[in-house]
Amino acid sequence: MNVEQVRLDPDPYEPFRLSQAFRVGELLLVSGQAAIDEHGAIVGEGDFDAQAEQVFRNLQRVLDAGGSSLADVVKVTIFLTDMANFPKIVELRGRWFTPPYPADTIVEVTALALPELEIEIEAIAVVRGA
Repeated sequence: MNVEQVRLDPDPYEPFRLSQAFRVGELLLVSGQAAIDEHGAIVGEGDFDAQAEQVFRNLQRVLDAGGSSLADVVKVTIFLTDMANFPKIVELRGRWFTPPYPADTIVEVTALALPELEIEIEAIAVVRGA
């Protein structure tokens, strides 16, 4: 089976020594995306809505680079530092995904990789044309 690393340029996660995603056969496995812009700066500190928008934009960017799209996502795991934002997640899924909506797990965590972050999303998608 062919395994191919998906790279971004610039890659804001490079200093953290992780890969944005791997294409494994017909699947794209995407690392958790956080509210970090393409230059490595945190977006929306203290503003969940701004962070969530950046996270979905980042997810879309990695999916595109891997030959997939938000419409091809079959599974997401969403990490929140405050489950009070769950209703916003329901609304965001309706804006960024289309039916049939991906399988989904939402978990509240005490912290993410950086203390300013409030949301992170990892995904599995099917590669277009696969």
